[in-house]
Amino acid sequence: MKHYYFFLVLCFGIFSAQKIRVVDSETGIPVPNARIISQEQIVYTNEDGYAPIGQGAVNFEISASGFQNAIFPQFNSSIKLKRAYKNIDAVKMASVDIREIFEDVNKNYKKRYYKEPSVYDVVYKEKKSDNNKLYFLTIAEAKLWSKSNYYNYKDGYQKDYDRILQMQLNNVKYLKNIKSDDIFIPGTNDFSHEYMGNYFFNFELNRVLFHLKNKGTKYSGWMVFEEGDEQLITFKIKSLEGIDVKGEFKFNKADKVITYFEIQYLQENVPMVKRKTATGEEYDYQLGNAVLIFDFYKKNGVYVPALTRLEGNKYIAYYKGVRHEKRTSRELIYNTFKKSDADGLNPKVDFSKNIWDNVQVKENKNNTILLSEQEQAFVNEEYGTGSDRMIYP
Repeated sequence: MKHYYFFLVLCFGIFSAQKIRVVDSETGIPVPNARIISQEQIVYTNEDGYAPIGQGAVNFEISASGFQNAIFPQFNSSIKLKRAYKNIDAVKMASVDIREIFEDVNKNYKKRYYKEPSVYDVVYKEKKSDNNKLYFLTIAEAKLWSKSNYYNYKDGYQKDYDRILQMQLNNVKYLKNIKSDDIFIPGTNDFSHEYMGNYFFNFELNRVLFHLKNKGTKYSGWMVFEEGDEQLITFKIKSLEGIDVKGEFKFNKADKVITYFEIQYLQENVPMVKRKTATGEEYDYQLGNAVLIFDFYKKNGVYVPALTRLEGNKYIAYYKGVRHEKRTSRELIYNTFKKSDADGLNPKVDFSKNIWDNVQVKENKNNTILLSEQEQAFVNEEYGTGSDRMIYP
């Protein structure tokens, strides 16, 4: 495959931006992926617990999985969140029928989540690592348009994706790739039905219900914490197909809405299989674990998305006598929400190629991107020729 060498780093005022750090009040350990709603904008903490936020921010709300929600009246560079519970073993748990909840939410999805055309300012991030070392990172600002905030299976199967979701690429902030091993290069850039579906919570709900309805499937759900109308529920699913699933979700019992959902498909015990590279070389391959996260918040009386995240970890390949453990992630942070029309975006991304290969529509936006230490170190590294090189496929 032909490669074009390319490296793009744009400086956009990160060093002048104000930032806060969110930590566990008991341990002082940073809290990643904490959602912060401030002045009609949403940001999330990075792996080190940091998030960009204006010093004049007031009455901003912070929430994170496993922690109590909190509202802070004014800017504070150090935020401490209280745990929802200290030790899961010490919690007096109440049994919950997760299938009943999932079926009800799925049946009434369009009544409880915003279902009209909408447009979002988003941050798109994709990362890949091999043996815990980053080799690919791209972060871009974009606009995202959704016709109904709902995955339409008919349009998806027909690959009429523009009727479901459209994206406009605004600014590619970072793009760096130093890997050329073809075991990690997909054979096609085809934007599949499932790849598109993973942007939508109703798609995942249907997948979970499919497993729950299979004959012989065993499952359990437990409410481990309750704060006001919000319940934190953990669950496990085990099917005869050998699929082990575990996760947790936040359920608003008044609105009957799942506001946060995290699910893990545990596949690392599946036997190894033989695969071939693009050049026909055979190697051993083992599936790893898949994690999906969906986060929602209530705005003007309706629930709209704040984050979608897809992660794969512990994917193992033995190639040319070397063990590779791969980890990937794709994340969308919905910084803003606006009602829209049915016309969509113009211009818009061509999903048949990499998102960052599309033409950029430059826009000046408030900085909502803050690199983690690992990401910043990766961006700052210099590479020569040979196996370590910067490439743009």
